[in-house]
Amino acid sequence: MKRRTFVGLGTAAAGLPLINASETRAAQPEGKSTRGSFSVDGNLVRFYSADIRKPLRVLVAADTHLFLDDERGKPFHEFSGRMAGAYNRTRHFKTGEATNPQNSFTQIIERAQERNVDLLALVGDIFSFPSEAAIEWVADQLAASKLRYYYVAGNHDWHYEGMPGSIDELRATWIEKRLKPLYQGNNPLMSAYDIGDVRFLAIDNSTYEILPEQLDFFRAQAETGKPLVLTVHIPMFAPGRPVGFGCGHPEWGAQTDRNHKIERRPPWPTTGHTQATLDFHRDVFATPNLLGIFAGHTHRSSVDVINGIPQFVTDDNASGAFMDVELLPA
Repeated sequence: MKRRTFVGLGTAAAGLPLINASETRAAQPEGKSTRGSFSVDGNLVRFYSADIRKPLRVLVAADTHLFLDDERGKPFHEFSGRMAGAYNRTRHFKTGEATNPQNSFTQIIERAQERNVDLLALVGDIFSFPSEAAIEWVADQLAASKLRYYYVAGNHDWHYEGMPGSIDELRATWIEKRLKPLYQGNNPLMSAYDIGDVRFLAIDNSTYEILPEQLDFFRAQAETGKPLVLTVHIPMFAPGRPVGFGCGHPEWGAQTDRNHKIERRPPWPTTGHTQATLDFHRDVFATPNLLGIFAGHTHRSSVDVINGIPQFVTDDNASGAFMDVELLPA
């Protein structure tokens, strides 16, 4: 997203090759709409809504891929080896200068403090695997910062590659054993955070699927009528995007899963998405009080608009990337 764009309701895309509007338009949502418009300028996103009375500042970051480890991680080296060497050295997304995940995370903490943000949203793959040393380091950084933050897991945060067990079992295990402190006592799979006039939803779709209870949670939040922002790790499917891009892609399943061998995990189900996942995708893009969606996972910045609802994907924080977000009165 290099050039500046200003987008109102009903447009197809911003700052990227356009998606045909006819491909992205579903039935118009009923009920009151709290959306107004939004603008994109590089990695700065602004929302404008009549339902926002006081400006809010948010910083969104994903895909730091911290690989810090210590003696406690030695018994897990057979499961962490590939990802431990995946992002050791990176190039800054703007300057091209050499950097690394630890330096990049420190910089977003400093930026959030300098901008006096109302919220730091960490939307997954902050870790390359659930290393105790890395998780403790992040928890210490966040505690020292005094920032208001929340965290939702990505597919690598809880994944020790090749470890026996289903992805649901492994997610539950490593959230409980390692990641739990980052949730600050909130439900790891679905939580809501009121920041000023806006409610931020953190929903874990790191398995590419949505559970029935997560669907029920989202529907209950939509019914409140409050201005909502949805944050997930894996972007929601948008027409024209590849299968790996989006949660809710109609072709998602074992026949299109190209990475299960290298990631040493079970392949996606032969039956494709659950009905709850498909219903979630449909409901998200029919929610009149949803201002927008933020995600990570792809390591490339992008924006798609469906039914007037924009979805922003941030570049990876391993390369120093982030999104500045401002929510402003219309």
